[in-house]
Amino acid sequence: MNLDEIKNRLASLNNKGGGGKKSDYAANFWKPKEGTKSQIRIVPSKFNKDFPFTELYFYFGIGKPRMLALSNFDTTDPILEFATKLRKSGDQTNMDLAKKLFPKLRVFAPVYVRGEEDKGVRFWEFGKMVYQELLGVMADEDYGDITDVASGRDITVEVIPAKETGKMFNTTTVRVKPNQTPLEAEATTVESLLDTQKDIISLYKRYEFDEMKDILHGFLKPEDLDGGKETAKVESQGKVDINKKLDNLFD
Repeated sequence: MNLDEIKNRLASLNNKGGGGKKSDYAANFWKPKEGTKSQIRIVPSKFNKDFPFTELYFYFGIGKPRMLALSNFDTTDPILEFATKLRKSGDQTNMDLAKKLFPKLRVFAPVYVRGEEDKGVRFWEFGKMVYQELLGVMADEDYGDITDVASGRDITVEVIPAKETGKMFNTTTVRVKPNQTPLEAEATTVESLLDTQKDIISLYKRYEFDEMKDILHGFLKPEDLDGGKETAKVESQGKVDINKKLDNLFD
């Protein structure tokens, strides 16, 4: 009997609670802590040798904490279609709602965190500003391939609290280390780290078209539109019932 395994399993069950995924998150994702500096290495993607980043679009606050947009799978997405209709209506109320409905970009990089090597390769999630900064670094030929397992470069990530900058949100900065270093000394360790890397998209549920349509129906309550009236303007010609409009749009 492995007592450590039993303890880990117990902790996993306790963390999951009512179907949550706290333990899964800790095992699969890394998040830099506010007010600290962390040294990490972006590693090559197991699923795309030419590009380490994965761009995914999510819906936030529409009935679920976050949902993968079906557009990630190059298939018809009912929420995206409806948001596009709203934006094209020319009505400001509709366009404001469309802005809320449109999926948001999140970017994921497989990273190896120094000082937490026992946790293996995990995913670091960030937004457009950090993404642009990292792409700028990687496009600079003077740095070379910073993900190279033999001669790449570590990155220092710092999260500066909003209270220190006077901004609304925390600021994340990245600085590439000047020295080129191997990911790990042992080739077998490197091979294992890369081989056990998970596919980021597999860590999120894929909702079917009808599921997302039902979630959209539930989100579009009368109080969300037109000051509490039971109709929504989705085209300049006038107002239509939400459910009827959705049915017409998707049938």
